[in-house]
Amino acid sequence: MKAQNMLVPDSDRLKYRLLDCSEADSELLWQLDQDPLVMKFITRGKTTTRAEMRDRFLPRLQAYRNPESGWGLWGVHSNPADHFLGWILIRPMGFFDGERDDRNLEIGWRFHQSAWGKGYATEAAHAVAAGLILNDHCDDLSAVALPENTASIQVMKKLGLRYVNTTDHDDDDYGIYQLARYSAAVREVRDAQRCFRTSRENPMS
Repeated sequence: MKAQNMLVPDSDRLKYRLLDCSEADSELLWQLDQDPLVMKFITRGKTTTRAEMRDRFLPRLQAYRNPESGWGLWGVHSNPADHFLGWILIRPMGFFDGERDDRNLEIGWRFHQSAWGKGYATEAAHAVAAGLILNDHCDDLSAVALPENTASIQVMKKLGLRYVNTTDHDDDDYGIYQLARYSAAVREVRDAQRCFRTSRENPMS
């Protein structure tokens, strides 16, 4: 019997779809990367060219995309208008550096500037994480960011992730830079999800 693809239920304001390498989804991804502010903490503001999208980004996406396990880029769309807001990344930690861990999943996010400050990243990250936990697809969740990317780190903390360490990395294009890593076991993520649901149901409490 073929395994079922993981699904993430819609909320009253967001809906989710695992993106692929189709022309339509590729265009959504490329458009998102055209804002220097969106790319500030990723490429120091350098926008993605179409050649980079075709030759680097999409092949990497295809390498780790796994609908049954929930790995890939989860497109986040407004509900009901269906405007593309951004994405949530899920893939095994260390997938491209030889230290792959299929039970410790990396979670990340990238959203259009127009979607900032509305809690979309936190809500979407919680929704996708809940799907992973419900389907027993992970034991831990981890995320990385530049230490100065405080907005992204706040989302990590709201997911229940805790600071692990900061390490140096050497990149051919951007030289030496640091990444802060945050991580949590499934139990801790579940606790954070309960707190998040409570805050949504009782915003004044």
